[in-house]
Amino acid sequence: MNRAPSIVVDKLMKRFDTFTAVKQVSFQIHAGEIFGLLGPNGSGKSTIIRMLCGLLTPSSGSATVVGFDIARHAEEVREHIGYMSQKFSLYNDLTALENLQFFAGLFGVKGSALDERIAWALKMAGLAGSERLLTGELSGGWKQRLALGSAVLHRPQVLFLDEPTAGVDPLSRGHFWELIHQMSREGVTILVTTHYMDEAEYCNRLALINQGLIVAMGTPTEIKHLAIKGTLWLVECNPLGRALAVVKQAPGVIDASVFGAALHVSVDASRQPLTELPTFLASHEVRVDRIELISPSLEDAFVSLTGDRTFSDESAQ
Repeated sequence: MNRAPSIVVDKLMKRFDTFTAVKQVSFQIHAGEIFGLLGPNGSGKSTIIRMLCGLLTPSSGSATVVGFDIARHAEEVREHIGYMSQKFSLYNDLTALENLQFFAGLFGVKGSALDERIAWALKMAGLAGSERLLTGELSGGWKQRLALGSAVLHRPQVLFLDEPTAGVDPLSRGHFWELIHQMSREGVTILVTTHYMDEAEYCNRLALINQGLIVAMGTPTEIKHLAIKGTLWLVECNPLGRALAVVKQAPGVIDASVFGAALHVSVDASRQPLTELPTFLASHEVRVDRIELISPSLEDAFVSLTGDRTFSDESAQ
């Protein structure tokens, strides 16, 4: 992978009247890298992407995309990028082929390249032989792959994906990410926003964002190890509310959060939770039904770093 940065962001900030949506974020993304912005709705992810696409002017700070300043050379930036949002942007009353032809015209794709790129997009979307179908009649997964094909007809160096699989079924999401990795292998730099934890695991690196701030950055594995101290245990117990209230007082417990119908409890590595936790909780009238050592997830990391349960609840929906 070419390690030269395609995107450089330095103390980027965006204010809307008295509200600051993005608070001096800084990061770099290398050519061919899949970089994820992970956070709850309203955390600033989409605002960052819109600034990098030249659609919003930063309040302060700076950024370049493939060497072009986003504030001073927005038109040049847009010539070198592809963009796809969670809101389906193609025309439902046109066929798949007509949509591709329309967007190819907007991007200036002509001649032999036009036929080649449209054929590639139809194959990628799984619509080869079905290009005369009305776009409005396609399934959600097919629509998103068709939208992706439309966004990259001009072979952009950088691709921005703003929650591209929101509302798409898990199987279609998996197929979509296979296409993303294929583009990455071909050298396309990809910045994707998501609040799906399983999707975040597909990224080479992540920035966790909460309330406009980057709270952690690194590979998914690095972030999990950064956030979770000691060992992590799944504790199924009853009543759950009482258990959460008292478990943080147990010897060696670092932190605890509710995950579904159980607790995730981080414990000092020198302790023996299999015997100590059930005994401690029983002394506080809490019955432990199951306890086992687990690997930390990105949800665990986010909750540990921010104390914000909203993100975990959203991603589980």
